[in-house]
Amino acid sequence: MTALDKIKAPIKDEMTKFDEIFKTSMKSKVSLLNIIINYILRRKGKQMRPMFVFLSAKLNGNITENTYTAASLIELLHTASLIHDDVVDESYERRGFFSINALWRSKIAVLMGDYLLARGLLLSVEHKTYDLLEIVSEAVREMSEGELLQIQRSRTMNITHEQYFEIIRKKTAALISSCTACGAKSVGCDIETVSKMKQFGEYIGIAFQIKDDLFDYQEKGLIGKPTGNDIKEKKLTLPLIYALEASSITERRHIIRTINKNNKNSEKIKHVVDFVISKGGLEYATKLMYEYRNKAVEILSSYPDSDVKTSLIELVNYTIERNK
Repeated sequence: MTALDKIKAPIKDEMTKFDEIFKTSMKSKVSLLNIIINYILRRKGKQMRPMFVFLSAKLNGNITENTYTAASLIELLHTASLIHDDVVDESYERRGFFSINALWRSKIAVLMGDYLLARGLLLSVEHKTYDLLEIVSEAVREMSEGELLQIQRSRTMNITHEQYFEIIRKKTAALISSCTACGAKSVGCDIETVSKMKQFGEYIGIAFQIKDDLFDYQEKGLIGKPTGNDIKEKKLTLPLIYALEASSITERRHIIRTINKNNKNSEKIKHVVDFVISKGGLEYATKLMYEYRNKAVEILSSYPDSDVKTSLIELVNYTIERNK
């Protein structure tokens, strides 16, 4: 039994039912769409976001049909965002397989993402879960803002700590916080509890993104992502931001110039990676990642011990201990 199987144990039946509902929610009368949908379903990820929805719901009450709607809505929007991200990043791989744009080209990939987005919105409207739709729509808005903020700031190669956390709160944490908020909302929790669970998800999302930042400095391609990939894309992540702030003006200018002019040169990128390591960027980012993990777990301290609470804590730990 894998770590995720153990985490899923309290919601095993719910996740099985969710799989069927999710498949049905994606279906279309257009044969091309169904071919692509089947390709997506055969290569589905860990489904961490639906797990956060169901565990958050079960922690606060009894799972309802609205919980299934919330999980499906979020997974549809998440899948759509991944497809669109691959188009924007011109990425031809996703989880070790060809991306949708690699197989069917960008135009079809964009339309596929649009279709899944529309299916998610319609699913919520059909079930009249407008409160859940509001939470998730806010998350999608913030995700778009976060991506655009990162592009804007990366062009000037000048991102402060505060700006970095604003970007990842919007870009990554917003969707995870919508999972935990929707989970609580779907079982009838009051505004205060929903807000508390949303904050719980935000802390997890920030820790999750910092973990992704750290992957960029691993020597082995455990996630199919080459070392220094973020640097090659001129993305300023936490380890690099810290290293630059801990440097002299001369060092800082040299590193920024290297990234701007030599971001395709492997040897030059290795020089930047070594610079970040030497300045303690990885240790600093790791320390903050655990701080946010601890903040998330602390929120759960007000709940009585249960197998659901244990699984939720283990899922939080998994987000920062995963190797891909």
